[in-house]
Amino acid sequence: MSILKDKNILLGVTAGIAAYKTAHLVRQFIKAGANVQVIMTPASKDFITPLTLSTLSKNPVHSSFTNDEDDNAMWNNHVELGLWADLFVIAPATANTMSKMANGTCDNLLLATYLSAKCPVYFAPAMDLDMYKHESTKTSFDKLQSYGNTMIPATSGELASGLVGEGRMAEPEAIVAFIEANILDKLPLKGKKVLITAGPTYEALDPVRFIGNHSSGKMGFEIAKAAANNGAEVVLISGPTHQKVDHNQISVFPVVSAQDMYDEVHKHYQYIDIAILSAAVADYRPKQVADKKIKKKDASFTIELEKTKDILKSLGEQKRNQFLVGFALETNNELEHAKGKLKSKNLDLIVLNSLKDEGAGFGVSTNKVTFITKSNEIIDNKLKSKSQVAEDLIQQILKQIHA
Repeated sequence: MSILKDKNILLGVTAGIAAYKTAHLVRQFIKAGANVQVIMTPASKDFITPLTLSTLSKNPVHSSFTNDEDDNAMWNNHVELGLWADLFVIAPATANTMSKMANGTCDNLLLATYLSAKCPVYFAPAMDLDMYKHESTKTSFDKLQSYGNTMIPATSGELASGLVGEGRMAEPEAIVAFIEANILDKLPLKGKKVLITAGPTYEALDPVRFIGNHSSGKMGFEIAKAAANNGAEVVLISGPTHQKVDHNQISVFPVVSAQDMYDEVHKHYQYIDIAILSAAVADYRPKQVADKKIKKKDASFTIELEKTKDILKSLGEQKRNQFLVGFALETNNELEHAKGKLKSKNLDLIVLNSLKDEGAGFGVSTNKVTFITKSNEIIDNKLKSKSQVAEDLIQQILKQIHA
């Protein structure tokens, strides 16, 4: 999954021959999981049809303030378009449009939307070599970047005039990669490695039976996505679960037993900046595992159990500069038990949730948690979706790291 997933991207198309590439650019944004709307300058329709871009974006294309062919048509509100967008990408950006953007000229819908946009703006210049090198064009580049816009550099190659040189619009794949990298570079967890455990563990009784729990792994997977969306490189170690994740910042390592999880966690821990252990790891396992299916014979059956290795405690003992987060699912004396775990396992933060709280715990899409910090600050949270809880957790970690 790309960092652009679920982002609202407004694509501005201006009247350059490179406009033919915008069909492929729209496809690349859609492939990355983004929502796309297109604004065209009237003259750009000589180079590519609105029908093509509308079909590919699955949205109507905007090119004027009103539809002159429909007396009852609604006004295309440039303010609403600007507010809708998470990113505004102008590609191709011709010398004419860039000059107007730089100087505040507002004579079409695209320019009005640009002047109203509150989101980051990217522009990809496209023009012939002499135009690209002209001092007035360089002035436009400098002005636009001084306003906070981001320039996607043109490349060198064969131009429409037949000349070879600088001025060729970056290819669609390169534009998408540039924007992804630019966004990642600005994210607070850029350059950080985050380890997350998720799901249950299964402790074998025999080849077909096991001792487990009801954890779905959803909370851990949501934390992994939140960490990745904040720029982290994520190592997600998951017990058996139906949860899926597709994100180019997340590497998933499936495990089964508590021992498997212990071993996998310790393989990565020395390279980790932040570790968040949200998995529901079995505290005990059968002392003896039958090599054949246990037959039903007696009215009662006794299993001797032994303790599993305490993963969280072992990490607390080995901790150097890592920020260590644990989870506590409690049913009584919740705060007391969570504080004890925070201290005994050398944690920086513990996330407490109680099975007494309606809408919290295993198998649901919501959670209600309390954060307890190393300095004994208690932060209560309302019932929220697990995705929002995950984002709240990442923000709490960032707050403590930068305190």
